[in-house]
Amino acid sequence: MEYRVEKKFLISDRQIHILTAKLKTVMQSDANQQGTAYLIRSLYFDDIFDSCMQENESGVDQRSKFRLRLYQPSAEKIFLENKEKFLGYTKKTRNIVTRQECLQLVSGKPLAFDQRTVSNSLAIAIKTRHMMPKTIIEYQRTAFIHPLGNVRITFDQDISVSRHCGEFMDENLSYKIPVLPQGMHILEVKYDEFLPDFIAQLLEDGNLTQTAFSKYYLGRLAMDGEFVY
Repeated sequence: MEYRVEKKFLISDRQIHILTAKLKTVMQSDANQQGTAYLIRSLYFDDIFDSCMQENESGVDQRSKFRLRLYQPSAEKIFLENKEKFLGYTKKTRNIVTRQECLQLVSGKPLAFDQRTVSNSLAIAIKTRHMMPKTIIEYQRTAFIHPLGNVRITFDQDISVSRHCGEFMDENLSYKIPVLPQGMHILEVKYDEFLPDFIAQLLEDGNLTQTAFSKYYLGRLAMDGEFVY
């Protein structure tokens, strides 16, 4: 399926510990995961009106965001992604960019048009909407997968934000701000047509708080000293 169900929940350290023990009995760790977690760093783009920020706050049901994503600062493979939301479903399309192309995008300059759909879409957005780099979101992710329903469950911990977009490919960010209060993290549940009952039952601990806000939105608030929760 192009579009997938994606649900997000606020979760505590204790809930992560309990759910991890349960999920290990029926799901596999992500094949790309070395150890207990892996780094995700994303640089988000927005226009001069902060439309992506405002649409998330207003709950607009058809929206999209561009972002650069890497999984380790030294990686040669960097992804440019467009994440779309429509009627409660999400779709992610992406293409690879070189480190030199990444530097060009981080500086706010569009890439030359070629056969890459997402790169071309962002180039148009930069030229027509003045889309520009806004902020970096970084966190540690633990991921579990199951082939039935193409289920992916992730725990995103230590979520932080930085306004220093030029440091996107640096080994370490010089200054980061926590996005959520201490001890709070985000659980994401993603699947195609259905969530198997045996997985759904494991998630039913009765205390999960669903949220519609994106990490980008929460990060922008945190940079201004605000927390939603």
